[in-house]
Amino acid sequence: MSVQDTVARESSAVIPNGSGAAAILSAGIGSFSVGLFGILADKIAFVKNLFVFYKPTGALSGETTTAIVVWLLGWVILEVRWRKRTVSLLSINIFAFLLLGISLLLTFPPIGDLF
Repeated sequence: MSVQDTVARESSAVIPNGSGAAAILSAGIGSFSVGLFGILADKIAFVKNLFVFYKPTGALSGETTTAIVVWLLGWVILEVRWRKRTVSLLSINIFAFLLLGISLLLTFPPIGDLF
């Protein structure tokens, strides 16, 4: 076996991309949760009171803190499940950017007021 055969075999080995995909998708999930929690806190008084972690900032403190927890939990769960797998980055990226786009729409007041 020559050096060229060894290099060719190593370069054709598939490197798992699950960890990167987990980070990308969890960012989309976290972004979406910020928009969702904002809508829920604006429309439901009980939820708004649950999200008040620090009185001077009101419900925003709980919305963002909870969204960070959702993002981190999503990242950990997806990382554990996908770390040794190769997943379709195209579909993961599309879904993550859709979640990001929806979250931006939800935080835009005229859209949020529709709910």
